[in-house]
Amino acid sequence: MAGQSQGEKSQGEEASPRFLIKGQYIKDLSFENPHSPHSLIASEDKPKIEVSVDLKAQRFDEQHFELIMHLAARAMGPNSTLFLVELDYGAIVQLMGIPEDHIEPLLFIDCAAILFPFARRVLADVTRDGGFPPMMLEPIDFRTLYAHNKQQAASGK
Repeated sequence: MAGQSQGEKSQGEEASPRFLIKGQYIKDLSFENPHSPHSLIASEDKPKIEVSVDLKAQRFDEQHFELIMHLAARAMGPNSTLFLVELDYGAIVQLMGIPEDHIEPLLFIDCAAILFPFARRVLADVTRDGGFPPMMLEPIDFRTLYAHNKQQAASGK
């Protein structure tokens, strides 16, 4: 309609479902380099890196949620731990017009996929600043992760 601003809606017109990332932040960050400076001496062996991912969401009010992505990584050399890093990367998400049964998958799949590149960059920067090559996590399939977690919860594991 001519003259209608984006925020207005005509009578009888429903607002389309949407979400906004209102803010992103580091909630908690830990980096341990327990055997430095010895761990920084170049080794011929590639370290074995174990990574874990966890997502948690908390509702503040009808429209606002906090989503926390917890990423943890441990790099193991031939004889010891090279580094440990843990990151809780958060976002405030506003959901508008989203049916209740769609909220959880939207947060844990779509919103998590939006946050991941930012959290990945933080981990790469921290490991680089810790004296190691930047740790570049492979992309995560949050849809498969969500389905796996739902299946485990349903089976009581």
